[in-house]
Amino acid sequence: MAGEWQAGDDAFRLSDFLDTCRDDSDQVEALRDALMDHFPTEGEGLFIATARKASPFSALAYALGPDAVIRLPGWLGDFLLKSDEVRAALPAAEEALALDGARRRQAVERIHAWMTGLGDAPDHDADGLLDGPLRVLRHAARTGQGAAGHVRWY
Repeated sequence: MAGEWQAGDDAFRLSDFLDTCRDDSDQVEALRDALMDHFPTEGEGLFIATARKASPFSALAYALGPDAVIRLPGWLGDFLLKSDEVRAALPAAEEALALDGARRRQAVERIHAWMTGLGDAPDHDADGLLDGPLRVLRHAARTGQGAAGHVRWY
């Protein structure tokens, strides 16, 4: 059961690796702030995942595995795509995120395990974490818009 999962050294190393890959320089943080001014305030074009102590993106990466994570646009949760780039990135993102059956159940379990073992959010919305990014990309492709995503720590 996911709630009984104990984070081992490998999980902490992966978490540390993903944290160190994040660019939190002043210039990048300023860009993230500017982008947030243009994010929609509701609807299909917006997805937010929050948690204390554990990164939802790291949980998603752990759940999907490396082969799927490299299919996601951008760099480890951060991306800025023009409309044509959204359409080009969508097939790979769908391959990575459109899970069903046993693959989806396993991914949900792994998200819950991560959010419990490295954070304090055993009830994190794992289904939303799997569905939200793809919903945003599909919406952007359907409406001819660009899309942006980023990982923030506060």
